[in-house]
Order: sequence, then C-alpha cells, then structure tokens
Amino acid sequence: MQLERFDRPKIPYLCNCIAYLRSTFGEHLDQRPVLELNTPFSTERLSGKQDDIDYTPWSRSAQGPEESKEGSKMTNQPEHPTLLIPGPIECHDEVLQAMSHYGESHVGAPFVSIFGEALSMLRNLFLTSDPSSQPFIVSGSGTLGWDLVAANLAERGDEVLVLHSGYFGDSFADCFETYGVSATQLKAPIGDRPQLPDVEKALKDKTYKLLTVTHVDTSTGVLSEIKALSELVHRVSPDTLVVVDGVCSVGSEEIRFDEWGIDVVLTASQKGIGCPAGLCIMMCSGRAMESFKNRKQPPASYFASFKNWLPIMQNYEAMKPSYFATPSPQLIRALHTALTQILSRPLSDRFAAHQKTSQRIKSVVTSLGLKQLASKPENQANGMTAIYLPEGVKAPELLPNLLKKGVIFAGGLHKEIAPKYFRIGHMGVSVTDPKRGDIDKALETLKSGLVEVGYKP
Repeated sequence: MQLERFDRPKIPYLCNCIAYLRSTFGEHLDQRPVLELNTPFSTERLSGKQDDIDYTPWSRSAQGPEESKEGSKMTNQPEHPTLLIPGPIECHDEVLQAMSHYGESHVGAPFVSIFGEALSMLRNLFLTSDPSSQPFIVSGSGTLGWDLVAANLAERGDEVLVLHSGYFGDSFADCFETYGVSATQLKAPIGDRPQLPDVEKALKDKTYKLLTVTHVDTSTGVLSEIKALSELVHRVSPDTLVVVDGVCSVGSEEIRFDEWGIDVVLTASQKGIGCPAGLCIMMCSGRAMESFKNRKQPPASYFASFKNWLPIMQNYEAMKPSYFATPSPQLIRALHTALTQILSRPLSDRFAAHQKTSQRIKSVVTSLGLKQLASKPENQANGMTAIYLPEGVKAPELLPNLLKKGVIFAGGLHKEIAPKYFRIGHMGVSVTDPKRGDIDKALETLKSGLVEVGYKP
C-alpha cells in the first residue's frame, strides 16, 4: 500500500537506483585487494558486473571535431574572444559538454570504465605498445609532473642534466634542487637549443641519473629534437634516463615513445590535448619504473609518490577502482572525450595539420617584417610561435587592442626579454577544425591590430 504514494513511472527509476547502489557498494566488505596501497586508509573496490547507466566503449571510429555536419552551427559555446595562447586553448563542444556531466561516484562502474579507457588511450597517444610502460593521470597542473619525476626517479645527492631552452628549464632545475637533487643546466642562447656535441661532452664529463629536455619551451617557442637526443644519450650514457617535458608539445608534435627510447614524457591536459586545465599526465617506461623500484630511500613526497599512485593507475586500467586521492570525474570524462577525438584519425594527420598551420602563421609573420625568437626553422615549434614586437610597439598597446577585436594572444614570459615579444598558440581544435576560422581570424586581427598601433610593414 505504501507504494501507492509514489507515481508508478518512478518505480523502475527507484529499482535502477537500488541496483546501482548494490553494484557500487555491495561487494566492498568481502573483496580482496588487487594491489597493496601505501596508505593505512586505502580501500580498493571492485565494481559490479552490470551498470545501471548505458555505456558505450571507446572506438577509434568515434566522430572527431572535423566531422561536423555541413551547415550546422560550428559551436554551441557562448560568444567569447578566440583563445590563441600557448595553453589553455579552445576546447571542442563535446569536451566542454563532458565537463558538465552530473556528479558521480569515483568508484562507480561507469566512471571506472571511463578512467580505465583514458589510461589505455594514452598508450596510443604516446605510441607505446610496451606492456611495461606505465601511464599516470593525476589531478594537478603540468608542474606536478616535475615533482613526480624529482620525487620518484631521483634521490637526494643524485646528479641530473637539465637542457635549457627557456624559462621552464630554470623551473625544472629549481624543482630538482627542492628535493636535494643537484641540477646542472646546459643553457642555450634565447631562441636556440643546446647542441648535441655540447650535450655529448656534458654526458662524458659526469654521470647523470636523468637528462631532462623541454620539447617545446612555452616561453620561447623553441622545439627540441628528441629522437637524435635520445639516441645520443643511449649511446654515450646508457644508464641515464631520458625525461621529456612535453607540456607544450603533446598533441601537436610527433612523439614516438617506444621507437625513440624515451623514459618519461610528462604533460598536462590544457594544451595540445585540448582539455580544460587540471590534469597532470605522464607516461613512464619500464626502465623508469624499475629505477623507481630500486630506490634506496622512499620518495620525498606523499601526494607525488609513485608508491601511492602506481597501484591506483594499474587497477583503474584493469577496470578495478581504487582509492588514494579523489580524482575529478568531470575532468577525466573531458579527457576521455578529447583523447577519443584525437585518436579517431591517424596521429600523422594531426601532426601534419599542425605543421601546415604553423608554416602558414610563420610565413605571415615574416611577410609582416616581424622576427621570431626561434630564428632557425629547425628550432620552431608547430603548436606556437613567439614573435618579437616591432620597434616602437609595446605589448600593452597591441594585445588589448587585439582583445577588443576578439582574439587573445599571450605576452612574453621569458624573464630576460618579457616586454619585447608576444606569443601565439595554434594547437588543438583551432587547427584541426578549420571551419571554425580561428586561424584566419587571428592572422587578420594581427595585421589590422599592428597597423592601428602605428606599425607599417
């Protein structure tokens, strides 16, 4: 008789809710942990066999951003200035829609599937098929990647070689020093990168536990050559781990993790991957993970410790939820959507599109009589361009004027020359979906904006 107080159409909904609660929590008391966690408060949960929410597994054939229907509105986002800085970048509508997903349990079966697939998709993004490679997705910015490397792959007193091509070489070195690791920087002039003969000499002069290189330094737009560098390290100092800071390169520059013999690539969600900021993403080689396991001292961090995160990542990729620190379900879903879009087409096509757009922008920059920080073509990144301001033009005059026209560029970041240049980001959906017109708008706005502040090409 009590059920008569409810509308009958609600009864199936209540049954589904009860089934969901049972599938999520019913087996917690008698489950066996898959991997031991390094915290007294750890609980590892196995999800039920059935979900009450329909779930479609990831498929490489999923629609990418380039496949919008002809004649349809290109974006459902509110009107806003086009964001063309070297990250964060514009996001696809479907990525932002994933960010608006309703609240859900981070140990529920639907979310576990999403998280597990996102980890597996990272293997495809980084081009690694080695089962000993280990992906990580941890809440935080790309800067957290430095801590993960310094805390887990180096120990107090170790020597590391940091290749410096801009602001972020200094910062990575500072991070190492915080952990008691001695960081030697091999610095190049602004707009250039350390040359291989100099790297070889440094490796022969001293034994280094790690060598780090910023693939694209966001402050200068300098691109480092990873393949030849890794080959050099393996030849001259084979025990040295190769660590790539790919925060401003993953998703817009080619990275072949296995083929190039890379040990670590760290990145973030908000640049070439095209997801909102908030996730630190990392891929580690089996060699790097063995180095971690052979540490003499425990990691000098709690939140950034592989001892805490490794079991979590392994269990989630095996579709078995675990708990150490609560992830953001919405960010993970947005990342899953972004990765699905990226992998819906060959990565070679994506890299070619970024290269083509980069060449177009740099050609226009040259035609306007402007100079890049990275003057050599081989040093120029495909996902951003750093440009010296013309004589007599100041960033506080130019950039606000461009904003009024609906385009956001970034000012200078390198502490030695920050007021003298500005930066354009060209990566992600602004490149892969030309129908949006972001790049056309940017170039036309730059041309007219320079004229309006008194510059005559």
